[in-house]
Amino acid sequence: MDVRLESVTEGVLVTGTVTGRLEGQCGRCLDPVAEDAVIDFVELFAYPDSATEETTEEDEVRRLEGDHLDLEPVVRDVVVLALPWTPLCRPDCAGLCSECGQRLDDLPPGHAHEQFDPRWAALAALQTNGHSDAPPSAAAEETTKE
Repeated sequence: MDVRLESVTEGVLVTGTVTGRLEGQCGRCLDPVAEDAVIDFVELFAYPDSATEETTEEDEVRRLEGDHLDLEPVVRDVVVLALPWTPLCRPDCAGLCSECGQRLDDLPPGHAHEQFDPRWAALAALQTNGHSDAPPSAAAEETTKE
């Protein structure tokens, strides 16, 4: 972190650059993601009894506490605001298959799963057991005739 402190009329102007390595997981495929970050910031710490302190709310401008200023909240805020909303391993990452959980980039083109509606399970069981080759409506008519 590089920091420059300047005394200005209303307080101490802090300008700086935070550098570091950001690590996390891809928001689509959960692979590890890492990148170097360089984040610039500018913050004014108002002097006690300055016009800035008198004309601003408590949480609008940071204040000097005696001869000390706390940079930790400033650095934390700029780093958090610079984080990507959804980190990606690459912009065209396809993510995971919603059925099997495999990475779509690793699967063959056209990967799909048979969608089965559980409400039709009883009829599907009849068809796979070989009890009826006729459509369900025809099978129902035959049972009512007997």
